[in-house]
Amino acid sequence: QVQLVESGGGSVRPGGSLRLSCAASGRTFSYRAMGWFRQAPGKEREFVAAIGWNGGDPTYLDSVKGRFTISRDIGKNTVHLQMNSLKPEDTALYYCGAAKPLDSGVRPSEIEYWGQGAQVTVSS
Repeated sequence: QVQLVESGGGSVRPGGSLRLSCAASGRTFSYRAMGWFRQAPGKEREFVAAIGWNGGDPTYLDSVKGRFTISRDIGKNTVHLQMNSLKPEDTALYYCGAAKPLDSGVRPSEIEYWGQGAQVTVSS
């Protein structure tokens, strides 16, 4: 069993920054890829970023490349999403997810465990 708890959401002006964190518990966390997804009102949940079980192979949604950075601290069982140069279209509920074993975590169908979500609002 893996439990995930997100933190770090909030409201910022366009161009601002936020850092989301996802704390994981459970002995199987270390060998799973992790992903960040987001869901805006009335839209489907979309992939934002993923990282391999060993901290390698970061993958990003095209629209966040160069602005967002995913990282993981294996020793602390945490995954972070540093978000810079935020835009109003980044406004959404952000979820972290632990992928099924051997999956990359880039699709919602590959996620076995979800966090509860953290709201990010970008508005002037």
